[in-house]
Amino acid sequence: MTSPVKSSKSKKARARKPDPVVTEIVRNGVIAVTEEMKTNLMRTAYNIIIYEALDFTTGLFTPDGETVSIGIGLPMFIRGMSETVKAKIRHFGRATMKPGDIYVTNDAYLTGSHLNHVTLTLPIFHQGKLAGFSCCMAHWLDIGGNLGGMSTEIYQEGLQIPIMKLHDQGKVNETLTAMIRQNVRIPTRAMGDLRAQITAVKTGERRFLQLLDRYGGDAVAGAITAIMDNAEAMARERTRSIPDGVYEAESYMDDDGVEIGKRVPIKVKVIVKGDEMTIDLSEVSKQVRGFYNSGITTGYACSQVAYKCLTSPTDYPINDGAFRSLKVIVPPGKIVSAVRPAPMRYWMTYPMTIIDSVFKALSKAIPDRVIAGHHADLVLSHLHGINPRTSEFFIANFGPLGGGWGAKRSEDGVGGTVSINDGDTHNAPNEQSEAKFPLVVERYALVPDSGGAGRHRGGLGVERVVRARTNMVFNTQFERAHCRPWGLEGGLEGTGNSVGLRRDGNWKTDFPNGKVLSTPLRPGDAYRIRSGGGGGYGDPHERPAEQVAEDVRQGYVSAEVAAEHYGVVVDPETFVLDKEATQKRRGNR
Repeated sequence: MTSPVKSSKSKKARARKPDPVVTEIVRNGVIAVTEEMKTNLMRTAYNIIIYEALDFTTGLFTPDGETVSIGIGLPMFIRGMSETVKAKIRHFGRATMKPGDIYVTNDAYLTGSHLNHVTLTLPIFHQGKLAGFSCCMAHWLDIGGNLGGMSTEIYQEGLQIPIMKLHDQGKVNETLTAMIRQNVRIPTRAMGDLRAQITAVKTGERRFLQLLDRYGGDAVAGAITAIMDNAEAMARERTRSIPDGVYEAESYMDDDGVEIGKRVPIKVKVIVKGDEMTIDLSEVSKQVRGFYNSGITTGYACSQVAYKCLTSPTDYPINDGAFRSLKVIVPPGKIVSAVRPAPMRYWMTYPMTIIDSVFKALSKAIPDRVIAGHHADLVLSHLHGINPRTSEFFIANFGPLGGGWGAKRSEDGVGGTVSINDGDTHNAPNEQSEAKFPLVVERYALVPDSGGAGRHRGGLGVERVVRARTNMVFNTQFERAHCRPWGLEGGLEGTGNSVGLRRDGNWKTDFPNGKVLSTPLRPGDAYRIRSGGGGGYGDPHERPAEQVAEDVRQGYVSAEVAAEHYGVVVDPETFVLDKEATQKRRGNR
């Protein structure tokens, strides 16, 4: 199948000449609307994963379901919401849609993600005419299903909500809300998050109607057309700056959590011809038995995220015009186009490495516009048990944990930063987690020597050590323990993601991968997770010795690694650079 984004320009649309001032007001207006939707959701949600980690996004869409603006935050939702809106249009039909309706679904094969992502869509009517849609997708902490372990089919992962009416002309579907309440473990929080999402989509409706009332429906529609056309033109112009050719790259995932040690191959092909790009994912792995699959909208999304980074990373609002010059080939039944009943709980993991691989494929063509490999995982930990302070059941998602990003030709990689799937998602504050859950964070720090050496160094990974204060169950399911973030142009690879468990003062670190499932922790036990570092860029011996010495002083690089990889001799006590020894060491290569 190929990407669903197509040009929607008509003769009538091309004939319009929207006021450029109004167009810029609308451009900033729709961004403001989606950002206010985000703010209101964050302020009213019940779960830390929404109001603190910001695992959600919001959006405005045309009457045809095209993206007008999505909230800046989670890049991988770029396609899922639009396709969900279009599916709801097909399901209900425009003729049956009424003011006050709100539609809901968490269909993983439609959204492309997991069942925890509940999507609400509200049709916006202006002067009796459908003018667009307000939409919100947010991560619920629990949707039923297995709490830990490895699922092998979607039916183990929780409640599946088909496309349904949550509100019918303003009247709440009490049967549906009762069914949801009955199938989740902490219904008060689920219902609270549902109400928060309703607030978000109603905010989008109210603010977009104010824009339409002030400037008129035709003027706003014309401005949106102009914004999309401009996004298309800019993307095509920047695509033309990439040399024509066919570019390929390969990488892999450690395993699928079921067949331990069996690599999951990733192979991408990028074809550039003139002002168009094709990303061909035909040779990525078939869908796997473990829960790392995602739906076909994620196949489109990871390609669009890579394309957006390469062609228009700072052009806003994020809209469908920017992707008209991109074609995506992704056959059904792949890890990013899985079909029922493939499990999808950890849908977000594999696409990040696909994006990394697209950058890797283009590293020879546009070396100044790509980065080396990054840690490419949320590096989450999950805990559940009974909180002795409240005698209530708790579920704690600890993360995402930031890690190292790859270096560029012009600068070092950033460290301690959340992976590309989640963009603006925040890590959970240690103090807040300690206050809410029976655990103690013993250590939270950057990991020295985790960034790959290079002329520009890869970013550093992060270590978090967490001690249990009561009996609980621990799960972590991260990837890229063995497929370490690669370097470019002679840069060295970063470290992989890793996990350790401490019992009776002894650390166990010899796990075959980054997956430790349904493991009991007793009071005093602890776990340690480390995110990987980013790959380096360029020959490490070309990094100025003074910069290496400063890295040693800051604790980013040890004196031993400085000498071994960079050829720079630094006193580990005084951090003084030994220029003569350095010159000799580098000269003896």
